[in-house]
Amino acid sequence: MSIAVVDYGMGNLRSVSKALEHVAGGEEVIVTADPAAVAAAGRVVFPGQGAMPDCMRELDARGLRPAVLAAARAKPFLGICIGLQMLFGHSEEGGVAGLAVFPGEVRRFPAQMMVDRNGQRLKVPHMGWNEVRQRPHPLWAGIADGARFYFVHSYCVQPADDALVTGTAEYGIPFTCAVARDNIFAVQFHPEKSARDGLQLLKNFVTWRP
Repeated sequence: MSIAVVDYGMGNLRSVSKALEHVAGGEEVIVTADPAAVAAAGRVVFPGQGAMPDCMRELDARGLRPAVLAAARAKPFLGICIGLQMLFGHSEEGGVAGLAVFPGEVRRFPAQMMVDRNGQRLKVPHMGWNEVRQRPHPLWAGIADGARFYFVHSYCVQPADDALVTGTAEYGIPFTCAVARDNIFAVQFHPEKSARDGLQLLKNFVTWRP
């Protein structure tokens, strides 16, 4: 059963694919911009980094939107970073519409709230390691609640349905950093850059039977 990493020109694809290969147990990992290959894969990983308007434009330019939406409906699907944000209905970044798989907004960290508990200013983008508080889900198996993952982002998702939330973190404000529903799990952080716990999450995805 192949694992397709969707290539729309905006992701750190080598790091993602190498991390998946490390935990895939012999399953084929392919990086592809071919909608047919995405459709044929048993599992789909949807990474991304950069600006949301650019990501949406490039996804459509490569004709990948229908294949990504079909995968999100029907097979184990993992969104990473912008791959999480793109699943929502709308982003403040460029005022662009997302894929609307989930209801909710993507909003920039509010400048007036960017202070730590000691009153020190916090920089945006949020960059570095942060603790993640979990809600029960099979992809957290073997990962301690409060484990640290690596983040790089200036925007965060605000789901309209709290039942979607499976992970939260805090950076000036509490924010949602993981969501899930049915066959979809998506995270704001980068598991491929998050050492042992990141690899464990990817391994859990490879064996997940939603």
